Amino acid sequence: MSYHTLNCPPLVLGNLSKNRTCYRTRLKPSAAVQLYSLLVQSDESGNYPATKSNLGSNASLVKCLLTPSSLLSQSNTVGVIGGVSAFSTLIFLEKLVWWSSRHGEECLPFVVCSDSVLNRELSDRSSFRLFDRKCCQIEYNHGLIVENLRHKRAFLEQSGARCIVMPCHLSHAWHGEISQDCSVPFFHVGKCVASDLKEAKFKPIEAGSDVRIGLLATDATLTAGFYQEKLQSQGFEVVLPDKATMENILIPAMDARHRGDMEGARILLSIAIQVLLVRAVNTVILATDELQGLLPHNDRLLKKCIDPMDALARSTIKWAKSIEKVHDKNIT
Repeated sequence: MSYHTLNCPPLVLGNLSKNRTCYRTRLKPSAAVQLYSLLVQSDESGNYPATKSNLGSNASLVKCLLTPSSLLSQSNTVGVIGGVSAFSTLIFLEKLVWWSSRHGEECLPFVVCSDSVLNRELSDRSSFRLFDRKCCQIEYNHGLIVENLRHKRAFLEQSGARCIVMPCHLSHAWHGEISQDCSVPFFHVGKCVASDLKEAKFKPIEAGSDVRIGLLATDATLTAGFYQEKLQSQGFEVVLPDKATMENILIPAMDARHRGDMEGARILLSIAIQVLLVRAVNTVILATDELQGLLPHNDRLLKKCIDPMDALARSTIKWAKSIEKVHDKNIT
């Protein structure tokens, strides 16, 4: 069973003032998204049962919304393929909503497709360590996962999305296959991070070397190599944790978090960051949800780190704003 969040523009639901009030009072991320979204349940084959019995008074509206040509027509509509967890997807959406409307503008229109079955596949802890380092392929249900993600991409395109994003690190291991034949821009989180870092114009810490960027992630993400590829293409030297750091510090930090030992996870993450900083990196990319939210906001080490999903959100908003300008110019 999967769930697809159909985000409707305020004009459709006639709830503009209520939406603005909710965003200003900053309720839970889920509440902010919920105000002008509809949750549509589908079966595993992707069918959408729009019957009166299970949709109640919203049946006629949802039936209309599920017609591809009538869902969202704005030229800056964002399509979001859900991440490993619904919570991480909501965190990304909160950034998209808040950052795109921080100066009083309307937040971007978006449609979200989130699948609990796929989430379980991607979040299986044991599978994170089942990479074949020679061929860089994940050894579990690779074809099924790609097919699933391509199906969701097609759903978003048909729903009116004018660009696609995936707030999920591991899914980018198959970005090339998922984005093949896509009719709209499909942003890559690694490219967004590399672009942000390029704009930052860092200077090498050690004379005569390239700018060094540290990368902390799960073994699967590191082995997939897409962050390294995008960063190196922009001239950065990528510094990875060595085997001892992975086995004795980083993986235990993630395990500690899963056990609920937040203090232990925080201490281990701090050590892992310091190990990379000693190697003269300018900044450290925390490329896994499992390392986010551990350090206090005012922690000096956190100021040396970046969240790739921030870069993805910024790139998406920048694209949307440019589309808006073109649209406004054409109208005038």
